[in-house]
Amino acid sequence: MTDKNKKERVILVGCQFDGNEASFEQSMTELDGLVRSVDGEVIATLTQNRKKVEPSTYIGAGKVDELAALAEELEADLIVFNDELTTGQVRNVNRETGVTVVDRTQLILDIFAKRADSREGKLQVELAQLSYLLPRLAGQGLALSRQGGGIGSKGPGETQLETDRRHIKRRMTDIERQLKTVVEHRKRYRERRKHNHVIQIALVGYTNAGKSTLLNRLTESAILEEDMLFATLDPTTRQFRLPSGLEVILSDTVGFIRDLPTSLIAAFRSTLEELAEADLILHVVDSSHDEYEQHQHTVQELIKELDVGHIPQLLIYNKEEKRTGAFYPDHSYPSVEMSAYKPEDVDLLSGQIERELIKKMLAYQVEIEPSNGKLLSTIKTNTIVTSLEWDEDKNGYNASGFVKSDSPLATVLQASEQEQE
Repeated sequence: MTDKNKKERVILVGCQFDGNEASFEQSMTELDGLVRSVDGEVIATLTQNRKKVEPSTYIGAGKVDELAALAEELEADLIVFNDELTTGQVRNVNRETGVTVVDRTQLILDIFAKRADSREGKLQVELAQLSYLLPRLAGQGLALSRQGGGIGSKGPGETQLETDRRHIKRRMTDIERQLKTVVEHRKRYRERRKHNHVIQIALVGYTNAGKSTLLNRLTESAILEEDMLFATLDPTTRQFRLPSGLEVILSDTVGFIRDLPTSLIAAFRSTLEELAEADLILHVVDSSHDEYEQHQHTVQELIKELDVGHIPQLLIYNKEEKRTGAFYPDHSYPSVEMSAYKPEDVDLLSGQIERELIKKMLAYQVEIEPSNGKLLSTIKTNTIVTSLEWDEDKNGYNASGFVKSDSPLATVLQASEQEQE
């Protein structure tokens, strides 16, 4: 019997092509973190400088021999490459080393498969896995037959993937049909929120930037918080009360990562469509990370790819308490430097969020008669009220604040203002 708690012994392999040594080192460190996040034990790292990929084995023949000797000497269970490999490259390296080979994309898919909790998340990951595996069926052999509990083996169900291409295509069609139902439900829910003119805010950021921690602090929720890559996968939506008292919707999204598999972006597009309806995007950055600028750039590129670059953004430079080196904020967007663990910083962030929302809202100033309790109640629950005072002389309320410009309430308040002029 095998010990289920025994960690797989993993060798990391990477090639540096562009001469950017610092970026390459960070990428390898990230790969190490990805392996550890699924309880793998990194026992060695093998790197090579090359001008281009070796078509048959990715790394050069000499390095393959070195890898084979290293794998035998250290009794490795798995070899993980820091890039996406072709079917032939996986097969050839596996044949030369006798060890299962997994590439970066398959590793990320495996992590997503382990972390998905909701039905939608599980379906999306399975669809991404099948999309990735379908063109790689021929000759995969050993790499796809691992049905145990190890890294790279968290396959879609118990399917013998390599045996029946038609079965996989049928399964993909079935998943797409199920997801369509879920997507329609999510769409109706979004439309209802839009119809009610609820203000929506979306949290985005590189994986492990601290989005879930911030969501918990702002909304007093209890979402899983762990110092690991992709700790939370399924999207979360909570109510958040602004300093003025207005309740808005705050949605967390899946963490981004450099070279995020295109199949995953496609699979999670319906989830990420939450961003398209947002009035404000909170872009959370781990400002203590050596590569925070690269992480920020990666997320900005994905925001553009999702066609939501036009939505206002507030950059949140999180983990200020862990910062050690020089830090240079991006002045292209409004920003806040903070620690999610300092209540005073969270309060300051709440105020800044409200100020950013106000920039896109319509100012109003109206007099409300005591008999018009409905309007008074409506502005309290649907607008940012900055002042509400009783006027003894006029025997009524003087109210001022900000309202969503596309809200029917904005028309009502504008009409009231014109009548009172």
